[in-house]
Amino acid sequence: MLRTIIFDMGNVLVHFSHDRMCQQIGALCGQSGGDIQRLLIDSGLQWNFERGRMSPRELHRQIVELVEQPLDYDAVRIAASDIFRLNEPLVPVIDELRRQGHRLVLLSNTSEWHFEFIWNRFDVLQRLDAHVLSCRVGAIKPEPPIYDAILKEIGCEPREAFYTDDIAKYVDTGRTYGLNAEVFTDVPALRKHLATHGVTV
Repeated sequence: MLRTIIFDMGNVLVHFSHDRMCQQIGALCGQSGGDIQRLLIDSGLQWNFERGRMSPRELHRQIVELVEQPLDYDAVRIAASDIFRLNEPLVPVIDELRRQGHRLVLLSNTSEWHFEFIWNRFDVLQRLDAHVLSCRVGAIKPEPPIYDAILKEIGCEPREAFYTDDIAKYVDTGRTYGLNAEVFTDVPALRKHLATHGVTV
């Protein structure tokens, strides 16, 4: 019997676009989205930010140095973060799982900027009982420390938890920790996955 449901955030709770992030930052400094992708994503800078290895202010300073232009902190923060759209069909499923008494936990590779933006823009994160974030754990999926952190947060045995994520590699890693896990594609598929474990929503 399932006691806890674990949700990824990006492309599960909310849809997002790294391309849009790069284009919006590029628009601030007259560079292309591809240029910003190389500076921010291909370089690994974004992933270190999501590991919590640098603060938001430090990331801003790094971007300013890389583009060799002064950029307003809040303008960069908004350009980097205004890239999300709520997965509205999932919200009633979350509400029903809450009504049924399941513990709901977030497991996400994310930054402080992105988590804060989603928290303030939508009300989906507030529906969850706990949030395991890469930027606070110091590791990103599929690195072991973030899975160790989720096991401490679920409040049950791994076999009593269900985890859904849009990245197959992260799902496969979750299974090695004993979690029931399935790739998220859409809400109807999630309902079917939950039903196989006796949870009807």
